[in-house]
Amino acid sequence: MPITAKLDEYGKPAWIALIVLGFMAWWPLGLCLLAFTIGSGRMMGCCGSHGGHSRFQDKMERKMDWMRTKMSGGPWNNAPSSGNHAFDEYRAETLRRLEEEQRELKDFLERLRFAKDKTEFDAFMAERRSRPQPQSPPQQA
Repeated sequence: MPITAKLDEYGKPAWIALIVLGFMAWWPLGLCLLAFTIGSGRMMGCCGSHGGHSRFQDKMERKMDWMRTKMSGGPWNNAPSSGNHAFDEYRAETLRRLEEEQRELKDFLERLRFAKDKTEFDAFMAERRSRPQPQSPPQQA
């Protein structure tokens, strides 16, 4: 098991302890560890997510926004013509297709999360039902 996976099991306190030890041992090592943890997103949000989105989703949304900005000529322009009508149509179709694929991926990930949650919940309920019920003492009148 890689050391990063082991530290991720222990959470943020383990990463913080490692960074402090890195600074105590040799300050460039501590600085590298700090940059790694911040760059990898291990110090953002709770449990590796921020605002209910995974790092992958956030990164994907930033990339799509960047592509829209680049393809449209800037955030204030709305798809200026390149002078080539065929290319403009291709660009618009490609952007539409990529946005549709992004929506499909988000929907798929949401269904996947729901299925995982449902499986875990069903397993919990099955385990709970299979436990023997505590015997209650007979009530006296």
